[in-house]
Amino acid sequence: MRSFTLPRFLLWFAVFLLLALALRPWVEDVLIGFRAVPRAIAPRGDLGGDEQTTIAIFEASTPSVVYITTTAQVLDIWTRDITEIPRGTGSGFVWDDQGHIVTNYHVIKGVRSARVGLWDQRTYDADLVGASPEHDLAVLRIRVPTSRPMPLPIGTSQDLRVGQKVLAIGNPFGLDYSLTTGVISALDRTIQGDKGQSIQHLIQTDAAINPGNSGGPLLDSAGRLIGINTAIFSPSGAFAGIGFAVPVDTVNRVVPELIAHGLFQRPTLGIKADDAISERVLGQLGHSGVLVLQVEPGSAAEQAGLRGTKAERGGGIALGDIILAVNDQPVDSLGKLIDLLERHQVGTQVILTLDRAGETRQVGVVLQGRKTP
Repeated sequence: MRSFTLPRFLLWFAVFLLLALALRPWVEDVLIGFRAVPRAIAPRGDLGGDEQTTIAIFEASTPSVVYITTTAQVLDIWTRDITEIPRGTGSGFVWDDQGHIVTNYHVIKGVRSARVGLWDQRTYDADLVGASPEHDLAVLRIRVPTSRPMPLPIGTSQDLRVGQKVLAIGNPFGLDYSLTTGVISALDRTIQGDKGQSIQHLIQTDAAINPGNSGGPLLDSAGRLIGINTAIFSPSGAFAGIGFAVPVDTVNRVVPELIAHGLFQRPTLGIKADDAISERVLGQLGHSGVLVLQVEPGSAAEQAGLRGTKAERGGGIALGDIILAVNDQPVDSLGKLIDLLERHQVGTQVILTLDRAGETRQVGVVLQGRKTP
């Protein structure tokens, strides 16, 4: 076996070392692709303008959004003991600086108690101030001694347009303070409420709305409240791209009544009518409108001189007044009549266009209030 003497070994070692130093830059270039290299982090200012606007709206609005948890009582049929158990969760938002919280009626329907959680983790017991099932709206109140959250800025919904960007903030599936975005998909939708009544003029949106989002705000791109997320349409129960929100114009009309009276005072004429009868009778006459069947004693309609339908001697029927319009806006159903009346406050006068025995006339009626449960 051949061996190296010490001087020759040192010579070869020196040659190897020099060669390694000479090849080091090339080796590093080859190996650099096989190891993680820290990347420079771009500043937030590089985000798109639309993203920055969305972030700003979310950060400004979140302190005004609340998380609602509810409980219900359960009776043990064997022990007769009553136990309080968690019932569900929902969302809401601050209405004013008096601690009023607006949410959906179905969020608090049938519950024993409710607690409201604020964005800074403070929680408070809530009292029910008032509710309107027909609008799916309810008002709670919490008593916050210090650092009260600010109310959301209020927008309008009468000037909304399909395609307009919207943002929804809520607590879907208990995941607090979640943001989804989308557009207004349609306007003036109607769905059925818990009691079978129609909830009208809803905003349809494709912003994701899921269980727990109910009662949360729907905002426009300026951060103003334009609706309250209330329902979804889905065969599976999960979001399928169709959500609905109560428009803020309705909220702005109903909530002050709930705060003041605990119930919504619906403006009424004081008449009885039925769409099926109106369609059958008026269809034969080539009319559309609402046939007055009966005028309630002492009502606004009686004071204005409206006439109901009466039976005549000999088996004939004298048709009552046919309401054709309210303030020149056409009426084709009882639901439309109620909707047009609700746009006015109790105590204000509306002008009804009537067909009375084939003659068209106009009558002024001062609306009365009827509290609805």
